[in-house]
Amino acid sequence: MFDPVCPSTLSPFRFGDKWTPLVIRCLEDGPRRFSELRVPLRGVTAKVLTTTLRNLQRDGFVSRAEHGRQVEYALTPLGRSMLGPINEACAWAEEHWDELLDAREESGRSR
Repeated sequence: MFDPVCPSTLSPFRFGDKWTPLVIRCLEDGPRRFSELRVPLRGVTAKVLTTTLRNLQRDGFVSRAEHGRQVEYALTPLGRSMLGPINEACAWAEEHWDELLDAREESGRSR
């Protein structure tokens, strides 16, 4: 992992990245326009969503198609392949929900 030629640096996901997996999940059922993505991702700013979509497009997870004046984003086959790992991460979080909440609560008390 620490080898300079390790492919881990190509990973488009960082453990602290909040929006990337959420955008992928939002595109799971088909293409969406930018404004349509902002509805379920109501906490994201336009700038952060734009950056996230550009990074996903750069990494080959999302395609961008222009239809006249409208632009749609869709998952590529590579992007679809990330749905399984994202679902696994969600299942893990659900299984450990109480432990995660307890840890956060304990951390808040110790400050």
